[in-house]
Order: sequence, then structure tokens, then C-alpha cells
Amino acid sequence: MTTDEPFRKYTDEKTFSRIVNYETVTRMWKNCLEQYGDMNAVCYDGRHYTFRELEEDAADFRGALNDNGVQKGDRLGLLCSNSYDFVKALIAILTNGNSAVILPAHIDGTTVFGCSIKLEMKTIVVQDELEEKTDLATSKGVEIIRTSAKSNRPSDMCETRPDDECLLMFTGGTTGKSKASVLSNEAVMQGTTNGCYCIRNVFNQKYMLVIPLSHVFGLIRNLMTSLYTGSELFICRNNKDMFRDMASFRPTILVAVPALVELGLKLSKQLKRNMFGPDLKCIISGAATVSPYLISECSKIGISLYPGYGLTESANLVSGNPENITHPESVGYLFPNQEYRIVEGELWLKGKNMLTEYAGEPEENRLSFEDGWFKTGDLAHIDENGFLYITGRLKETIRLPTGESISPSELESKFNELSFIQDSQVFEDVDESSNHFLALEVYPRQNELEKISSEDKNAYLMEELEKINSSLPSFQRVSKITIRTTDFERSPSMKMKRYDR
Repeated sequence: MTTDEPFRKYTDEKTFSRIVNYETVTRMWKNCLEQYGDMNAVCYDGRHYTFRELEEDAADFRGALNDNGVQKGDRLGLLCSNSYDFVKALIAILTNGNSAVILPAHIDGTTVFGCSIKLEMKTIVVQDELEEKTDLATSKGVEIIRTSAKSNRPSDMCETRPDDECLLMFTGGTTGKSKASVLSNEAVMQGTTNGCYCIRNVFNQKYMLVIPLSHVFGLIRNLMTSLYTGSELFICRNNKDMFRDMASFRPTILVAVPALVELGLKLSKQLKRNMFGPDLKCIISGAATVSPYLISECSKIGISLYPGYGLTESANLVSGNPENITHPESVGYLFPNQEYRIVEGELWLKGKNMLTEYAGEPEENRLSFEDGWFKTGDLAHIDENGFLYITGRLKETIRLPTGESISPSELESKFNELSFIQDSQVFEDVDESSNHFLALEVYPRQNELEKISSEDKNAYLMEELEKINSSLPSFQRVSKITIRTTDFERSPSMKMKRYDR
């Protein structure tokens, strides 16, 4: 069983002793109110809400839930964009003894109704602006409660057990099929607590929220860990205003996917000023591979970029890397209260942070679990010092006609070592004669290209890419290289979408 000992030396003893696991959201929230009551918890739309004010609004909303017949243990849908309404409603639901099914704000009404049937949601809590997405569900008998609902009798918090259901969050999992991971209170709180490790000063900070709260990275590491640590969370209304908001709010910690970090660095170089703001000291990055280039470039402007690894099924955080400079390719040490195995290259996990099951998916559960171990679908290895490395996805492995297996992510990392390559994708292609071969597409960093003195920059890029290609074992070499002029297509959480070929 992993412990927190590897992380002890990265902070002082007083701070380290404050990192405790409360096992349920209600217990954590009561502790937050006791310690941070009059401190700011959330900043949204120009207003600062203290922890006590957030609880007053949550208590009123708990009353509204109970006025509408919600019973302890009920599963409630939560359809809401990033906003104060989301935070208030989530705290109310989870401290009312209910579980929340997090419905992404971009889904359509048919999907909302389908989720209500499959996941047995009798009630959906919906932001007023998104109410039309519940029309089909309400026509079929599903109750809705608007986030603007009020009550004349605020309700007290309800005690829950560690194994009580807490969150249902959607994931593609190892097969790409969207399904709902069931996370207990214990799992959510372990994931929340894990967010406190690696950083020297984690309490009483200022966070920015730019990741969707329907994504586990945004909900657990950004929102829940911010609340846990008595920090203030600034919620961006529009990510297009992200850097302007940073200049005014001046965050100290940012949770971001690599693509957003890349954008911030690019703008900083173009405009010749630090677009992350003068007070930002730390970026927690995950949900996609973090390149050593980003770590190095952030370090040059005084920002520590910490890569990590997590899954929706693990309440987000599995590992974090406090040794980002010395081991930039690693996703760090495993967080506490986990067990791991590596079976034929695949990482298997057990632990307090792991999902209970996929809701309503008996076949997926059969395929994903073995003797209590969750099969992550990620290819990994751990070195002699305990550093975890993720080298690709099992489902993305390319089986060549020769019988060799190729991990695209592992191969891409070789080409991404070039500072002028922002992202790349290796995939299997087919020629006119139906012969299968490996192909590579790359998207260059324009600011790094400008440093190249050669008149034909594409020819120079090709030459450098071919040097790497020729150094690879013959079965790993790509037969075709394409230099893109536009970025790869990305998901709402900014992950690169892989070709389906």
C-alpha cells in the first residue's frame, strides 16, 4: 500500500500535518467552515463569497431540495455550467446525503433524458439558462429543480458514510464508450486530499478555474482541493477572457491542461510579458501528456509546472511529480492508499480513490475489473526510485502485420523532444495497394520556428524529424511525415482527438 512519505520532504511539517483525510464531503465541509468561515471561497461575476456565505446559500438550497421531496440517498442530476450556481448546488447535494450525476453543460436534451433513465435520476438540478435541455425529460415525468430555487426553511447538513455514493462522472474509460463512474465519498475525499501533495504552500491560495467542472480534473483537483485548503477559487465566465482575468485576480495556483499552458507561454512570448500574472507560482497539469519543453519554459519565468496522472475512475489523481525538473518525463510518485500492479505492461490499481463500478454497465464492469483490481488501460512502468511513467494507451496500440506492437504515445514522445514540435500524432495508414504503414503528423510551435535561421524551415524540420526517425528501431520508424499548418482537433477538455482509422 502506498503512503504519503515520498511527499513529506516537499513541504514543512506544519503544513504536512494539516493534510488529513476527512472521508466524507460533509466532514470536510464542516471543517472548512470551522477553519475558514470568514475567508473568501469563490469569486464569480465580480462578487466574492466567503465560506460562510457559500454555506448559507447551500443550506437554503438543501431546503429547496427537501421542499421538492428529495430524500436522503436519492441520485440527482446536476446540469450546470461553470458558475457559482454549480458550486452552491454541488455542496448542497453532497451535504444533503445525496449523490450528484454531473451532466456536461454541452449535452443535448435527448442525452439528458437518456441519462435520467439509465442512471435512475428522478430529479435534475438545472441552471436556469439550461432549462430547455430538460424539456424532454420533464415531459416524461422527471422532476427539475432550478438552481435559483429558494426555501423558507434552510436545512442542516446530513451525515454520510465513507462508502455512500457521492458522484457519478462520465468517462470514455478503456473502450471509448461513455459511461458513468460511481465514486464514493471516500474516493472523492481521497482524490481531494491527494491534490494537497507536491506543493510547498498549498493552503490559503488563489486558484483559477478554466477547466469544465464536468471533467474530474476540474471538479476534484480544482474545486474540491481549493475548498479543502481554504483557498479562493476564481471561476472564469468565459475562457476567452482567461488571461485578462488572471491579470486582475492574480492567482497563485493554476490547474490546466497542457494545451492551455502552451497557449499562455505562446502569448507571453508574443506580447513580451507574463500572461499568467505576477503571482502565479505553480501550475498543476494533466489530462494529457505534459512535455518537458513546457516544464522548462515555465521554469524560465518562475513558474513550477507539475505533471500528474489521473483518471475519472480514480477520482482524478493517481500520482504527482514534485521532481519536475530532474524527472520531467515522469508523472511522479503514486499518491497514498493505493496498490498497484503492472500486468503485461498495463497499470492495474486498487485503493480508496477508486470507483465502485460503472453505473448500469455489467459487461464493462466484468471487462474492467479482475479480483478487485481496476485495469486502467494505460501502459506504464515504475523505475527503481518509485517514479511512474505512462507510455501510452492499451486500446491505441497499433498491431503491425509483422506482429510488432507500437504505442503511439511512446513513439510521439521521441519526436516531441524537439523544442519546435508542439504536438504530434502517430497512426496507422494504408496506401493504394492496401499496405499498412506508420504515419506521423506534427504541429510545430511557431515561436520556436522563428528561431530557425534556415530559409526553408519545413525542410529543416523534416531533416530533424528524419534524424529521430532513423535512430528508431526499424519496426518503429514512420514511413510518412506530414507537417500541419493547424492544430489537431481537440475535445472540450483540450485533449487531442486521435484519428479513428
